Amino acid sequence: MTDQKVVEEILEFIWTQREKGKDSIAELLKIYEVKEAKGDTAKLEEMEKDGVVHIKGNSIMLTANGERLAEAIVRRHRLAERLLSEVLEIDEGAIEENACSFEHTLSHIVTDSICTLLGHPPTCPHGLPIPRGECCKKFKVEVSPLVRPLKDMEIGETGRIVFIIPSSHSRLDRLGSLGIVPGSIIRLHQKQPSFVIEIGETTLAVDYDITKEIYVRKNKK
Repeated sequence: MTDQKVVEEILEFIWTQREKGKDSIAELLKIYEVKEAKGDTAKLEEMEKDGVVHIKGNSIMLTANGERLAEAIVRRHRLAERLLSEVLEIDEGAIEENACSFEHTLSHIVTDSICTLLGHPPTCPHGLPIPRGECCKKFKVEVSPLVRPLKDMEIGETGRIVFIIPSSHSRLDRLGSLGIVPGSIIRLHQKQPSFVIEIGETTLAVDYDITKEIYVRKNKK
């Protein structure tokens, strides 16, 4: 593993540990299997000199520069997981390992293109948040997205719900009680005078606002 990859893996690990409420160096040295970091703090001290982490006692934190780098790494990794899962349909057990390798090869331009292709997903397949990119903020579609809002489907099209971005938790709960959850197969029956969808043997009328929150991947013919 190159030095750059080692640094990137450590920054990513610190970010993901922070999501769990942890910042212990001991936790990093015990769990993280990077040869240069395991058993001593030489690599971490080198990273502190480079201004990407700050070590205080037994805690390690990201600096502003480290935060920026880690965010980009985590974004690439979680988008890679989505790509492997949704487009390449890689077996779930192999996604993590391949995403770890893939993330180091993605440029900023390619990363944003993947994000756009996937419809700017808010989470990875494991439900963890994907940091937003410039492409998400601009809402500019430069390629035909593989994953689209339900509102953009054609009448008669069938697809699988990939993710939902609800305006409230209560709405998410209500959709779940109707069987509108990620993984469900959905068919758009009509758009006017209201949106009507079919899930299994159930036919439902839904508000237009809801169709903007449900993202679907068209089924292969």
